[in-house]
Amino acid sequence: MKIQFNDNGIHVFESSLYRTTSTVIELGQSILIVDPNWLPMEIDFILGYIDEKYPTHQQYLLFTHSDYDHILGYGAFPDAKVIASVTFYKCPIKADLIRLIKDFDSMYYIQRAYPIVFPEVDIIIDQDNQCLIIDQFECFFYLAPGHVADGLFMVIPQKNIWIAGDYLSNIEIPLVDHNFNDYQNTLLKVKEVFRKFDQINILIPGHGDLSTDRTEIYKRIKNDLNYLHLLNEYIITPDPNALEKLEKLTLQYSDNVELISANKKNIQQASMQ
Repeated sequence: MKIQFNDNGIHVFESSLYRTTSTVIELGQSILIVDPNWLPMEIDFILGYIDEKYPTHQQYLLFTHSDYDHILGYGAFPDAKVIASVTFYKCPIKADLIRLIKDFDSMYYIQRAYPIVFPEVDIIIDQDNQCLIIDQFECFFYLAPGHVADGLFMVIPQKNIWIAGDYLSNIEIPLVDHNFNDYQNTLLKVKEVFRKFDQINILIPGHGDLSTDRTEIYKRIKNDLNYLHLLNEYIITPDPNALEKLEKLTLQYSDNVELISANKKNIQQASMQ
């Protein structure tokens, strides 16, 4: 499995599927594991890494949101204390998400050595700027709906790190699977957090490349806000020029025709609100 970043007790792993990231962060005598995914051999690689580096550390498991690709590794960490948003905790479609995991595994004949169940939450985040102290490390959490209803991101100032979940990717447009207005408001919150924690220089998105440069992070924020602005313009005035501008920006994220399909889905989603 690819290790995208390894410094100062921060280990970022990258799956072969959708360039999805999993992160392990050393916090004193504890470790924080974020969204372990995708394939069994990839999760085994992460487990082996933890067994080698942190065999006696207390494990915390953070889920940035409930998309099935981000929760399917849960059962491999039975001793971890789970952190997630209150909306994640109250998720009304738990059975549907578990079925998606099982359908994926069935399609590719995948067998896992751990149970496929929806995560049981031990530590519930229900407000912005909520602070959890893990071995003297302050971890600040922010509710981040928009992509999905139960999004969450986290800042650890002592590590200069920001876990963004499925926001601020360099290879994906904003994927508005839940609510357009919520997504806009979350990005405005992102700007506030970026200003507040002015020492943060490591951003880890759920998919794609992490950034270690504040200028690059700010560029990602501006790009995503601009995309939503152009999307809204097209919804208000659906003419070919507006669509052309929107699609041109879409392909600046990545030269991947799948993003055009994702853009069309965003248009449909935003048009219904």
